[in-house]
Amino acid sequence: MNSPDIQPTRTYRRAIARGPAPKPVIMGQDGTRWKDGYHAVLVVSWPVFFLGLAAVFVLENLFFALFYLADPHGILNAHGFWDCFLFSVQTMGTANYTVMLPRSVYADIVVSSEAFFGIVNLAIVTGIVFARFSRPFARVVFSKVAVIAPFNGTPTLMFRAANQRANVIYDASVTVSLARQATTKEGHVMRRFEELSLVRRRTPLFALSWTVMHRIDATSPLHGLDIEALYEMEAEIIVMLSGTDETLADVIYARHSYMPEEILPERRFVDVISLTDAGRRMVDLRRFHDTQPFEIPVADEVTTGNTNPGDQRS
Repeated sequence: MNSPDIQPTRTYRRAIARGPAPKPVIMGQDGTRWKDGYHAVLVVSWPVFFLGLAAVFVLENLFFALFYLADPHGILNAHGFWDCFLFSVQTMGTANYTVMLPRSVYADIVVSSEAFFGIVNLAIVTGIVFARFSRPFARVVFSKVAVIAPFNGTPTLMFRAANQRANVIYDASVTVSLARQATTKEGHVMRRFEELSLVRRRTPLFALSWTVMHRIDATSPLHGLDIEALYEMEAEIIVMLSGTDETLADVIYARHSYMPEEILPERRFVDVISLTDAGRRMVDLRRFHDTQPFEIPVADEVTTGNTNPGDQRS
């Protein structure tokens, strides 16, 4: 059975946005923000990055073309600004000259300067492109909804994550926090973050599916709260997952969040782990987000204490 459509009754901005989100406006920044261009070229989209490279390339060649134009007879067979621009492109791109050649001391100096600048420019661009390609990122998918169902007799908040790369994430850990608006005794309204204790917050090997669980007992910040109360405090469940990717040999991070309308009481996740005919484990991500009404497990399941065995293996 598919999860029911999620229809929020109230709206407020997520702390963890899904997809592109407008950046906050920061007033009063110091002058060092102009030194953070490396970060900007790493986070910009690929189309904008290549358009920026093309614009810089054109501007650089326009700059050197003006120097060549200052000596009209310094370049053989160059007539006008367009020829000087093309000569600059050939010089910066280390192309073999055919018709146009430098023939004055001034042109030779400018050519030498541009050749050196081209080498430095190529090194910088190569480094930036490599940095963009080599940045580690996770392909971890989180369930679209979280559920609340009894687990060993205690109401438990559950959601699950899966590794879409089909490799292993070593020493994976997850942190779950409740973000909410709180009012102090002095009447100040502030955003509070309270970490939720988990049944298991670390796993040595995360390869398939991992059901993360938080018991809503007397010590839980969620104890005694219903969906309406979560709306009143503008609550959001924030999830941060990290681990070492065995292929990249680097730490990867993934994040997600759940709003009150994405928390479904008295439901459980359907099983998505099975065995193929060849005996290999298989995760069916087509049903990864599906839930079904919670039912009291049969006797043999009660004995094992596992109401959803497939989703609690990782």
